[in-house]
Amino acid sequence: MRGRSWTLAVLLGGAVAAAGCQKDSGAGAADFQKQRRNIVAEQRKAAPPPATAEAGTSEAEAVEAAYAYDALGKRDPFRSFVLDRLKEVDVSTKGPLERFELQQLAVLGVVWDTNNKRALVSDPSGQAYIVSEGDAVGKNDGQVISIEDNLVLVRETYVDYVGAKTTKEIEMRVRLGQGG
Repeated sequence: MRGRSWTLAVLLGGAVAAAGCQKDSGAGAADFQKQRRNIVAEQRKAAPPPATAEAGTSEAEAVEAAYAYDALGKRDPFRSFVLDRLKEVDVSTKGPLERFELQQLAVLGVVWDTNNKRALVSDPSGQAYIVSEGDAVGKNDGQVISIEDNLVLVRETYVDYVGAKTTKEIEMRVRLGQGG
């Protein structure tokens, strides 16, 4: 007898849970924000103003009871403001080598004993590009400042959290093959 009632309870509970899962409210983000605005407005109406608070409460407690925080339209305090600035940069104006970090690029070869020094640089997909002095390379506003017999010298400009610009010179060398 006890086993049958337990089985019946499990079956009924499963049917109720399945019925709850099948119900679709269809509420979207706009409905949620509208409902939220209504709740905040009701809280503000229901709370007594600080001047008409009960005699047993202090003014600070009355103000705290009347206050309802609404985060709608405010910036998320846990989101980095640096990421928001990066979105402002238009990616379409950048060249193909400016979409990668310098560590992702490889120098395949260098033509340096001429008036027009050039280097062959490949991206992670294997696509090769010819760069010369003054060309833009890398995500951090890097610029090729020198091309030597087996290296390409790139100057990158970083902006720190204070907003100060710092430059760093990075050597990209031709990777020599192994063995002999």
